[in-house]
Amino acid sequence: MKNTSAVMDSSDIQRTSIAVIGGGLVGSLNACFLAKRNFQVDVYESREDIRMAEFARGRSINLALSYRGRQALKAIGLEDQIVSQGIPMRARMIHSLSGKKSAIPYGTKSQYILSISRENLNKDLLTAVEKYPNAKVHFGHQLLKCRPETGVITLLGPDKVPKDIACDLILGCDGAYSTVRTHLVKKPRFDYSQQYIPHGYMELTIPPQNGDFAMEPNYLHIWPRDTFMMIALPNMNKSFTCTLFMPFEEFEKLLTSRDVLDFFQKYFPDSLHLIGKEALAQDFFRLPAQPMISVKCSSFHFNSHCVLMGDAAHALVPFFGQGMNAGFEDCLVFDELMDKFNNDFSMCLPEFSKFRIPDDHAISDLSMYNYIEVTFSRIRYHEAMLRWQWQKKVINTALFFFGTLVALSTTYLLTGPTFRSSLGCLRRSWNSVTYFQNIGRISL
Repeated sequence: MKNTSAVMDSSDIQRTSIAVIGGGLVGSLNACFLAKRNFQVDVYESREDIRMAEFARGRSINLALSYRGRQALKAIGLEDQIVSQGIPMRARMIHSLSGKKSAIPYGTKSQYILSISRENLNKDLLTAVEKYPNAKVHFGHQLLKCRPETGVITLLGPDKVPKDIACDLILGCDGAYSTVRTHLVKKPRFDYSQQYIPHGYMELTIPPQNGDFAMEPNYLHIWPRDTFMMIALPNMNKSFTCTLFMPFEEFEKLLTSRDVLDFFQKYFPDSLHLIGKEALAQDFFRLPAQPMISVKCSSFHFNSHCVLMGDAAHALVPFFGQGMNAGFEDCLVFDELMDKFNNDFSMCLPEFSKFRIPDDHAISDLSMYNYIEVTFSRIRYHEAMLRWQWQKKVINTALFFFGTLVALSTTYLLTGPTFRSSLGCLRRSWNSVTYFQNIGRISL
């Protein structure tokens, strides 16, 4: 007989409260998913409302929205709105030192990724959250303490008076330096690792020229060099957001405007007139280079009261272009599991960790692999393509292998006593292989 004691009916759902820590991209998207389920959702964001701020703190780096992210937005009815604000990028445009440009398509003519403004996307998601009468965003609220055993959090609001709040679920979406995660690290059997890479990043801008794009807009422009790289993504205002990736020790050598101009003249000569010498000399020293960190942890949950998603669970270095998409897919997978387990947190949270950890660790490793083996090495570009072709061959071989394995073992699995566990093992293996196959089409 099915045990229904842990399953929530509609009246239970009305009383269920969820605290989402972090009002960034993943936190606000998660809030929409949960509000749709009629939970009481409160989002606590330490920053001020970016829709009201004159200057938004944090990263403004453009994002590459791919199929995974779009599917999550589609599930809450925002895909069309967000896609209409993006610019399709159908290929990478490689800028050599000599000035020669070479296009490398992402896939077929119908396949592309979208250049999306992080800030505008976050604003739209926050506005979407506030359209639900059972959801509220609390700005200027800092998490001081998290007690995942009991579902109690301590917050410091604008009045500077600490307050304890009890909730049924704590959702940690507070980024790579997650406060929620720091409380889970103290728990037995919680594994955690982080790695800073030697490179930092700095943002620059290529403004419009004569009211139009200064370069071809439907490309991700890449200037790969020996130990550093610059990329440029198009914006709706016909500018490009450029990101310079370089070892910190190289950044530290550029002390004056003259140093910066000479450096760009030597390594990025075709970009110098696009950015503008005066603007480059000013913007380079406006903010220091920012660090990049890779984070892994396991498990993603604690009991039935706390779960991590997005960068809080798996911060990625940005060299596979999948950080936001992986975080958005976290939200979609969790929503699908909530359907499967009828909103039962005690069943949903462990399954979420079990299902997502292999995939999120895999994309973390792939991002780091891209960083080490391709992006910042002397590997020749045609060799990089050959390596990628070899990777695709391995993936396709694996797909054939698992297909054959399923076919050969079907009779045994259907009649043997280990059917459920064996089928689950095959499903997870198949998911991992197809995950690699799909994400490979949209790497930087």
